[in-house]
Amino acid sequence: MKLKFKKQQYQTDAVSNLVRIFSGQTKGTRKEIVGREGTYVQEIFSNKKIELLEAETLKNVQELQKEQDIKPVVKKLDGGYNFTVEMETGTGKTYVYTKMMLEMHKLYGWNKYIIMVPSVAIREGVHKSLKITAEHFQETYGKKIRFNIYDTKNKSNLVNIKQFGNSGEIEVLIMNYQAFATRGKEARKIYQKLDALQSEKPIDIIKRARPILIIDEPQRFGDTAEKMLHEFNPLFITRFSATHKKIKSKSKNLQGKIVTTEREQFNKVYRLDAVDAFNQKLVKKIKVKGIEVKENTGTNSFLFLDSITVSKNKYPTAKLEFEVKQKTGIKKIIKNFSLNDDVYPLSYDLEQYKGYIISEINAKTNTVSFTNGVVLFVGQVSGNVSEEHVRRIQIRETVVSHIEKERELFKKGIKTLSLFFIDQVSKYRAYNEKGEQLKAEYEQIFEEEYKSAIAQKTLFDADYNAYLEKHDVTKVHSGYFSIDKKGKAIDSKEARGQGGSDDISAYDLIMKNKERLLSLEEPVRFIFSHSALREGWDNPNIFQICTLKHSQSTISKRQEIGRGLRICVDKNGNRMDFETLDNEFFDINSLTVIASESYDTFAKELQNEILASLSGRPTRIEVSVFKDLELKNKAGETFAFDEMTAMRVIMDFTQKGYIDNDFKVTDTLVEAIDKNTFTTITELENHKEEFATIIMKIHDVATFKASSNAKADNLPKELKVNDNFAKKEFQALWSKIKVKTLYDVDFDTNELIAKSVSAIDSQLNVRKVTVHIATGEQKGNMSSETLKTGGSFGKTKQQTYKTASILGNTTYDLIKEIAKNAHITRKTATSILTQIKPTSFVQFKENPEHFISEVSRLINEEKATTLINNITYHKTEDTYSDDIFTVNNFSGSLQENVLEVQKHIYDYVKTDSKIERKFAQELDSGEAMVYAKLPSGFKIPTPVGNYNPDWAIVFETKETKHVYFIAETKGSMSTLQLKGAEKLKIEYARKHFAKLGTDNIKYDVVATYYDLTNKILS
Repeated sequence: MKLKFKKQQYQTDAVSNLVRIFSGQTKGTRKEIVGREGTYVQEIFSNKKIELLEAETLKNVQELQKEQDIKPVVKKLDGGYNFTVEMETGTGKTYVYTKMMLEMHKLYGWNKYIIMVPSVAIREGVHKSLKITAEHFQETYGKKIRFNIYDTKNKSNLVNIKQFGNSGEIEVLIMNYQAFATRGKEARKIYQKLDALQSEKPIDIIKRARPILIIDEPQRFGDTAEKMLHEFNPLFITRFSATHKKIKSKSKNLQGKIVTTEREQFNKVYRLDAVDAFNQKLVKKIKVKGIEVKENTGTNSFLFLDSITVSKNKYPTAKLEFEVKQKTGIKKIIKNFSLNDDVYPLSYDLEQYKGYIISEINAKTNTVSFTNGVVLFVGQVSGNVSEEHVRRIQIRETVVSHIEKERELFKKGIKTLSLFFIDQVSKYRAYNEKGEQLKAEYEQIFEEEYKSAIAQKTLFDADYNAYLEKHDVTKVHSGYFSIDKKGKAIDSKEARGQGGSDDISAYDLIMKNKERLLSLEEPVRFIFSHSALREGWDNPNIFQICTLKHSQSTISKRQEIGRGLRICVDKNGNRMDFETLDNEFFDINSLTVIASESYDTFAKELQNEILASLSGRPTRIEVSVFKDLELKNKAGETFAFDEMTAMRVIMDFTQKGYIDNDFKVTDTLVEAIDKNTFTTITELENHKEEFATIIMKIHDVATFKASSNAKADNLPKELKVNDNFAKKEFQALWSKIKVKTLYDVDFDTNELIAKSVSAIDSQLNVRKVTVHIATGEQKGNMSSETLKTGGSFGKTKQQTYKTASILGNTTYDLIKEIAKNAHITRKTATSILTQIKPTSFVQFKENPEHFISEVSRLINEEKATTLINNITYHKTEDTYSDDIFTVNNFSGSLQENVLEVQKHIYDYVKTDSKIERKFAQELDSGEAMVYAKLPSGFKIPTPVGNYNPDWAIVFETKETKHVYFIAETKGSMSTLQLKGAEKLKIEYARKHFAKLGTDNIKYDVVATYYDLTNKILS
């Protein structure tokens, strides 16, 4: 399989911000002769110096920071030409700085880069990323980066250093800081004259190139490495991490008290933190299973509370592991218990269990209480507990969680992987005196628990059974460790340790052959590692991480889980993002952590770490938050706050009840933004949408909680329909709406062209990148099949289009790109581009990629609007199966997003917002007979993507039964105020339901339950 890459707007924005730091810089490279020997002339190429004054660069940075609500630097750049990009783990920072290199080269001619990393593992991961994205970027830029690892141990690599200085191509060295900032022999070579380099020092070759430094995970660099960065004579430094270092300072407040504050160490130009990444659905959701050893209660009674099961109209049951007496000795077993069950007789009268009669099973508190006063929480184990058994429980829970997830994802063609971090390699990989490999403790436990978990495979479907039976248990797991010179696995912080040989099979599979590991044909699904995989490597299909080790305060929770946060891919390499999965996104993209500590401990530490990383983000509506903030709307109009405007906003919000006495956002304001009834002072009316986005970010940080919730595990993992589904009223509804439709379209291409031209001329606003053009203009014929920058734009009937070559060797087939992105023919794309005004077309040279994306977006919007009046739906013979109502991986929290209900076709309903939760509560207690929140598998095809209506409801009035489909339970009742694609899908849905031809089916949009009842009465 081959991984596929999409252009993600947040990544494009990050690159755009980095490029805009140097707006005004002219394009070029520097070539000079450094030596002659006979006829041989040695030339070197270096990055052209920055021509901008620091004051000009400072102004560019300040503008970027104001746009993003980042506190702007004041009088000078913090730490000089050092710029930081904050991106949450798993969101693709390597992709961003790879794209940045190509953009910097395209616009400014800079072509010498050094990527510096804190470890060999990260170095190898970066090298792999550059390989697998090479073809993707070549399609866009028409160029490939030449990249090499800096490694003086390998003499052939010294040639790469020479090439780095002499080549005029885009050259990249990947270097771990230990290669220059330690006292080791290899680190000293960078400062030594080497024969292989004609007695030159590597550092001198690098200095002459004036490289741009890209620091990956800079917080991991020690003071020595940090101080030595100037040795490379960098043009400037960019730093990429989720957790940048901050500077603490002390000062006196107005009351005279000493307060400690933190500020950015360098100049931040882009921010995508943990809250942003989660809210934008760019990373997986985190769940936690914590295993905690409870202090001994004075007896040797071993008890482990695995889980609590909640069922409709039944008292909860508890799954307990305990010991039983057998003829062959004491054995541990697992059994379901109910209220008043006595453990003593079930253990065959083991004395330590006297008094262990269950007095309460509490699903809300996750506890089981016994008559002797002992209380156990889910995940707690008490009594005479060995560490080995705690680890066995963790391995078992990981395998069970893996199988549950795998059953669900297998039929979707998504490979499921689990990762174990262990404290000692010898616990998984052992050897006898002859050096022969033996089964070690964890390997043996894993194979026993895996066999036990799949022993019930008769309960699985036939295809999944066949998949499980295809590979022997010894083939489904593998270890990835450092190897010594004798070929034995060893404990080491670095994979492929210095001077050691490689564990080729595991290394190649895990580090080099990421695509193979993602294939369902590859048997390995469980990976055991020491510390080497904690960084530098990740795989999008890690769904379980198990920490078989003692928790270390020096290792952050975010670092432990970072290997599994990436959005997963299917067997064809397609990214399973929100655009693909819609409401199923977090159901599929979830990471379960099986921790070697209690849930509360792990979750709180993780939450505290995330909150600490957000320390610079405001949580209150205060003057300091809005002062110097700049808003920019879609029309390109800007609004800059001053102190007086900020004070007026706060007074306005106070009067409306939008903020409380602590200046925090209230539910009133959140609901107003959701319903689009939010109002503000007159000056901000044209910037309401952008202002609301800022407010919600403040609210998100203030109310941030750990993504997982212990109570979520008390809900059933599989939701099946209840008796309400079989009611004749719901079945009458279902029989009508389960008919599938197809659509066809017949519309006037000339109408689309005219509307698209009008939309582009009136709405196109391309972000400008100011570049001084050094080369001349070219003329040519616009009717050619390709429009290329640096090529010819020539005459049309109306106007001569001109552009200058600002892209070097980069060319764009503009018509092809527009046609592909807008899903139109080349002929139509050509017609649109030749008819737009010169003032619109000239924006292409300002920022080609943004021009392409914006023009394509505007054409798509006009196309979708045009299609509404020209689309025809047809009923087919196909119908939706009842199976789409079974939810295999249900999760949520009764306190936050799940309701226990009576009239729904499930016993529980999961809601997406506070407004939807309130709607469901009122619906369940109101006049509806039966209703369903339609599953994500129920989709209506539309030209702008599949559409999933929210609710199907059966009402009964005195005269007739009415069925209502509610497209939205938030926002305004006016579809004109809904967002573009959302509004269009609703209009197509009206056509779909109209085609079903049933008078008593009504489809409409409502904001609240009150709106719904008004429509029923009318």
